[in-house]
Amino acid sequence: MSILEKIRQKASKNLRKIVLPESDDERTIEAAGLILDNKISRLVIIGDDSAREKIKSKNTDLLEVINPAAYKNIEAMASEYYELRKLKGMTPEEAHKIVMTDYLIFGAMLVKENAADGFVAGANHTTPDVIRAALRCLTIDREIGVVSGAFLMEVPNCAYGENGVFIFSDCGVNPQPNARQLSGIAVSCATLFQKLVGKRPIVAFLSYSSKGSAEGELVDKIKEAVSRAKQMAPDLLIDGEFQADSAIVPEVAEIKVGKNPVAGHANVLIFPNLDSGNISYKLTQRLANARAVGPLLTGFRKPASDLSRGCSVDDIVDAVAATAVRV
Repeated sequence: MSILEKIRQKASKNLRKIVLPESDDERTIEAAGLILDNKISRLVIIGDDSAREKIKSKNTDLLEVINPAAYKNIEAMASEYYELRKLKGMTPEEAHKIVMTDYLIFGAMLVKENAADGFVAGANHTTPDVIRAALRCLTIDREIGVVSGAFLMEVPNCAYGENGVFIFSDCGVNPQPNARQLSGIAVSCATLFQKLVGKRPIVAFLSYSSKGSAEGELVDKIKEAVSRAKQMAPDLLIDGEFQADSAIVPEVAEIKVGKNPVAGHANVLIFPNLDSGNISYKLTQRLANARAVGPLLTGFRKPASDLSRGCSVDDIVDAVAATAVRV
């Protein structure tokens, strides 16, 4: 059984309520039917009655369709959204209009108000759109202090990581994270790995250097991030800096690093910047025929997930399952 099948199965054992705000996307509608048929989660679809009619499933008791214009708590939601944004110059009238018409904001506010457990969007919105909605509505975990975009990667016929399963981060949010941000990303992604995979996270900070084999400001930044992460979470297996092969290949790690509990065994890979993270996940996805689920947004107190605009129906189903098991 693949890790994604296991995550779907795990989600079905404790049904959470996940918001899908893009009811105008055909893939989202099709995915909703599959999610309900397989009882992966409860769903909240944002839209009118036509959305309900399009979703074909025998388990409609798990489905709630909400039209913002008819939502009974719309005034309270608008007021709360105004409070969140008033320091940015938003008026009460603007707040009311936005929650009525912007389905991403409305969906994120449902999560904010505990009317849902998480949300998944991005099938027909850009990553900045989805992240902006999450940042405006959801509460950031102050202990982590940074929002990032992680991918669950499942590489077929791979002996590295957790039998080919990895978390890659940050692949979607921070262009040039500093040492403090990298440490928060590492700790949050260790938690993400534990929740999704159910195995011990082994976290490696990646670089062009393996334990002092090279020098430079970028290496110094990674060393500082490692130190900070260990202070934040002393019980986690975290180390670096490692080149990618030193992080995941035991034989290479033995040569380059020597005995080390992380080197050669890492299943959570923390990239030094967005360029390297985004490029690496896409190359792994295409060249190794890997499944990539995400970006799974970390650093919030409640789960949210982005989607690629080129996502498949299965991608949406898996993102919902992954979001549900994080609650």
